[in-house]
Amino acid sequence: MTTQDSRRPVVAGVDSSTSSIRAVRWAAAQAVAWSCPLRLVHANVWPWTYQPEMAGMVGNYEKALRDAAQEWLRQAAEAAAATAPGVKVETELITSTAGQLLIEESERARLVVVGSRGLGGFTGLLLGSTAVVLAAHGHCPVAVVRGPDDELPPVSGPVVLGVDGSEAGEAAIAFAYEAASLRKATLIAVHAWSDVSIPASFVPGPPTFEWPIVEDDEQRLLAQRLAGWQEKYPEVHVRRVVTEGRPAYSLLQAAVGAQLVVVGSRGRGGLSGLLLGSTSQALVHHAPCPVVVVRSETVRP
Repeated sequence: MTTQDSRRPVVAGVDSSTSSIRAVRWAAAQAVAWSCPLRLVHANVWPWTYQPEMAGMVGNYEKALRDAAQEWLRQAAEAAAATAPGVKVETELITSTAGQLLIEESERARLVVVGSRGLGGFTGLLLGSTAVVLAAHGHCPVAVVRGPDDELPPVSGPVVLGVDGSEAGEAAIAFAYEAASLRKATLIAVHAWSDVSIPASFVPGPPTFEWPIVEDDEQRLLAQRLAGWQEKYPEVHVRRVVTEGRPAYSLLQAAVGAQLVVVGSRGRGGLSGLLLGSTSQALVHHAPCPVVVVRSETVRP
């Protein structure tokens, strides 16, 4: 980690939900592992929703909202300190919407962390939420801390990495290797090379290629993508998994019992208008453990 990285904080979004506190605990542990500060922020939307005709209603309402938000931040800071003693914590209440605030924070952060559910608390209803918007538009890696709100995030099990085979996925590979090294965890590198599910009953016509040859080629591709990083992190034990299944399904299967899943923000298609790939969205919605979505960029070991 560079000196510049150590100055950039881990940022966590805070609200009154138990999912938020769970995310703060995970963020605090990550900040300690990286020896960087933890910044806790809350978006105060009230001034944006104020209308002149509401003047008679204002009274102490805005103060009550701000006091409540400050209390949520205080509780979050206490939870962070209890989870990771010694972590340097700063808190701030900012007038903004949650999505805009965290996207702006991501420009100066090393990692932004959010819970999988906010104040609405609708289980499974994530499409269009702060987590998805941030994962699509954030300027740094984004962690969505998934899992039961009444349990702490897992601290054992492997780190799972989705490898799409493209150079754009190098940033995700770099993040996953560092995460596995810090956690002294096995890294499961999953390369699912087919986006199409082929029924077992399908009988092809005259073969134009042989599946074993394709699988050998994909095994070599995965090995090549990991080679430089394996040299940089020789202490990390890697288990390579190559499958012809759909990437989202393959990664969700591998994530059972894992402590973290790491994927790129876009898959091999790399469509410029598709800021969050279907595999990343599926994991943000359904993974059984925290998910880190890393923006697509080329990084060398």
